Amino acid sequence: MKLLDVRSITMQFGGLKAVDSLSFHIKKGELMGLIGPNGAGKTTVFNMLTGVYKPTLGEIHFNGQAIQGRKPFEISRLGMTRTFQNIRLFKEISVLENVMIGATQHQKYSMLDAALITADYSQAEKALREKSLELLSIFGLESKAYDEAGSLPYGEQRELEIVRALGTQPQLICLDEPAAGMNHQETHSLMETIAKIRKDFNLTVLLIEHDMKLVMGICERIVVLDHGVKIEEGTPSVIQNSPKVIEAYLGVEEVH
Repeated sequence: MKLLDVRSITMQFGGLKAVDSLSFHIKKGELMGLIGPNGAGKTTVFNMLTGVYKPTLGEIHFNGQAIQGRKPFEISRLGMTRTFQNIRLFKEISVLENVMIGATQHQKYSMLDAALITADYSQAEKALREKSLELLSIFGLESKAYDEAGSLPYGEQRELEIVRALGTQPQLICLDEPAAGMNHQETHSLMETIAKIRKDFNLTVLLIEHDMKLVMGICERIVVLDHGVKIEEGTPSVIQNSPKVIEAYLGVEEVH
């Protein structure tokens, strides 16, 4: 079953086509990578998928619904969420509060309940806090739940972004360079965590990443972009041996 179906999407900024007629799909439960050299258009694709940009042309279907042009919060409520290449935590509030903010979109109490601190509000807040602490424990961050988010080491801030995204109860999580700035040990731990949350939460994962060892180690299928155009798609072994991919990354000419 196709969870995400991207149909010939184009993103044009003036005379520049950042992404040109891109099509791909992701099946439910799949872990797919989106790679390419700097400037290939990868983050622009994420921005179209999650409502930051409306494609100039083309359609995006999620769970059978056309979502191009919808606002980011609407797409998040449908079950697609993301992390960012540059960390976007609320750094001056606690680790726990960051996760709770991500999870509030599914709360059922009204504004009046919140203003009056009714029993419904108190019960919902207690459940939300417990669920958020449970999510933090997956990454071993529960002991830092009441620390300021900005005080965490860089690698743990990256992990907290993923935890906050999980708080939205997604079906599809889009990870934009989650290993950026991490050392080898942190990256290896991240690989294990992505595999674990995918299994435990029955998630579908779309991953942008420059660390090829991470991509090749966990992705089942990979789409390669170059200058906004899809140049290859297939398993890690197909991608590693593709002359088009080698040329895009290394600038070598194909042998004819």
